[in-house]
Amino acid sequence: MRGIAFWFIATGSVFVTIGMVGGIAMSIAADHTFAPAHAHLNLVGWVTMALFGFYYHLVPAAGATSLARIHFAVATIGVITMIPGIMFAIVEQGELLAKVGSLLSLASMLIFVFTVLRNRT
Repeated sequence: MRGIAFWFIATGSVFVTIGMVGGIAMSIAADHTFAPAHAHLNLVGWVTMALFGFYYHLVPAAGATSLARIHFAVATIGVITMIPGIMFAIVEQGELLAKVGSLLSLASMLIFVFTVLRNRT
């Protein structure tokens, strides 16, 4: 696996590792306050990123575009922004980061939808 597909898979692997460590820490502490952030990190950070990576691996022409690199940046920044934002929202320290991260994640998905439709054969 090369190119943008590799970066999506590698980044998703880092995200899920962080998510697993967080989940174990919550279990050990018997404090599941941040379970929503943990769930979003594993779902958006791992599953979604991995699916993007698999798609770009299967459709290399789509992965060779500048839009694919933009997609990676938007998706990654979305996760990095959303997860602490959810944590801040849970402890009532503001919702701005969660909102920004959510909108970036939505933008990432819209880029993906456009990419899939544009590269149908």
